[in-house]
Amino acid sequence: MKATIQTQGRQFIVEEGDILTINQIQDTETGSTIEIDEVLMVQDGTDAKFGTPTVDGAKVTAKVLENKKDKKIIVFKKKRRKGYARRKGHRQHVSVIKIESIQG
Repeated sequence: MKATIQTQGRQFIVEEGDILTINQIQDTETGSTIEIDEVLMVQDGTDAKFGTPTVDGAKVTAKVLENKKDKKIIVFKKKRRKGYARRKGHRQHVSVIKIESIQG
């Protein structure tokens, strides 16, 4: 079974057993279970259900494997010949989740 889900403004095509890295879900601990109700499409073999905008009664259950910080990105600004240069780093908080079941 495949499903297209939307969480935190991003869409993912998932199957059971997939591991995703998404922006951190607030108030979750490692090992907790979350349910994603925003399922846009569910496909089982050749049979597919499309939502307008979501499929009624469909949900995806996922388990939080860990909450961590993503790798650091560097934000560098410079204006030539002005002596202006700024360097900043940023690490986003992310959750690693594993898709356990798709119902729809």
